[in-house]
Amino acid sequence: MSQEQHEVIKTNGNHSQESPNPEVLPKAERRQYSAEYKSRILKEADACREIGQIGALLRREGLYSSHLTTWRRQRERGELEGLSGQVRGPKGGNGQEKEMVQLRRENEQLRQRLERAEIVIEVQKKLSQLLGIS
Repeated sequence: MSQEQHEVIKTNGNHSQESPNPEVLPKAERRQYSAEYKSRILKEADACREIGQIGALLRREGLYSSHLTTWRRQRERGELEGLSGQVRGPKGGNGQEKEMVQLRRENEQLRQRLERAEIVIEVQKKLSQLLGIS
């Protein structure tokens, strides 16, 4: 443990006891990698031919082998090239498309109501025939 995080207290001259530093450390932020960085690292990893070169690359860059695995999958699916100019957040879409989705949903709901109403009418007809009501 680092000296900033713990104080060492010597007791009886021989034994040491560590006590935690009460200072609250700031919360670490998740690292984000650009598409260019991922591509560069993948090219370097693909160029490694000797045992231990990939491990040295990962240590130098502070990465895990799972990063390479994930990035290789993204590259195979073609997702890596599309990341460079991507805007985060909900997709805008045009107003007509949203309206079409809403109208289709409403249309389906109305069809279901119509089917139920037709079933009720059929039951009423059969009931009136059974009871002899015109």
